[in-house]
Parts: sequence; C-alpha cells; structure tokens
Amino acid sequence: MEEKDIQFFKKLLNDRLQELLSQANGTVSGLKGNEDHYADPTDQAAAEADINFQLRIRDRENRLIKKIQTALDRIENGVFGICETCGDEISIERLKARPVTTQCIDCKSKEERQERLFG
Repeated sequence: MEEKDIQFFKKLLNDRLQELLSQANGTVSGLKGNEDHYADPTDQAAAEADINFQLRIRDRENRLIKKIQTALDRIENGVFGICETCGDEISIERLKARPVTTQCIDCKSKEERQERLFG
C-alpha cells in the first residue's frame, strides 16, 4: 500500500474516532442530567426504553472505537491492509468500505460461510 493511502486511512480513522468519542461524551452528559420523574407509568416506560436504546447504540459504538484503535495500531505497526488470515493485501475498495477490517473479502466470505454452516 502506498504512503498516501496509509495517510488517507489514518485520517479517516482518526476523524471517525473523534466523532464517536464526542458523541459518547454527549450521551453520558445527557444521561446524567436525565432524572425526570413521570406520573404516568407509560411515559416512564417509554423514557426508559429510549435510554436503553441509546445505551445499546453506545455499546456498539464502543466496540467500533476499539476496532478503530486497533486499526490505528496496525497502521503504526505497518500491518494495516494485510489480511490476518492469509497474509495477502486487502483491497483498497474493501478498506474504504470497512476500514477496520482485518480480513480480505475471500477470507471473510469463507469465515461467514463456516459460521452459517456450524453456527
């Protein structure tokens, strides 16, 4: 992979990381300040469902943050864009679609087929 491609992905990953971290901070602040008390149990249940939904989204984003940090580490270690399974280069198109990927499309497809077959 060329240096300009590495710099492109490094910037892309860092920008996405900063965006996710700022969203996470906003959610935590919003949850701390959200101590509303509802007279109607239906309103209380709806508010709790909204909070649970936000927490599930933040949990998924937290996992993505960890993947982004791992991808940035791979950039620093010089192994970004190399498939962990077969050792071949991951295509630029695949990395643009999923910059945190650790597998080429062939290896990922094989893995998904095996997961469907064996659960």
